[in-house]
Amino acid sequence: MFYTIALPVLITIHVLVCLLMVAVVLMQRPRSEGLGSAFGGGMTDSLFGAQTTNVLAKFTVWLGIGFFVLTLLLAVVYAKSTTAKSRISQQLLTAPAVVPNAVPAVSPAAPAASPAP
Repeated sequence: MFYTIALPVLITIHVLVCLLMVAVVLMQRPRSEGLGSAFGGGMTDSLFGAQTTNVLAKFTVWLGIGFFVLTLLLAVVYAKSTTAKSRISQQLLTAPAVVPNAVPAVSPAAPAASPAP
């Protein structure tokens, strides 16, 4: 029961963290000319203040930590939710084992004599 509720909630939070991380990384001022400058990376300094770069860098670190923690939690919750046995697997486990028919051992045939020329 817990896993059926936790899995969609964790996936939703994971997607939100991913989208927020993409937005924060694109808002950062690039160390060199890169993708951030194409999306207005320098604009955040004039809009939010001079210390914005430091705040965005720290926020990116925390979002990265959150991303990896959520990924680990999702892996654990998904693994726990799939270990529950389904009705089919329970029936297969309770079914009697099928023993294959025993094949009698065949002795190797005597080597055939080669025909005379």
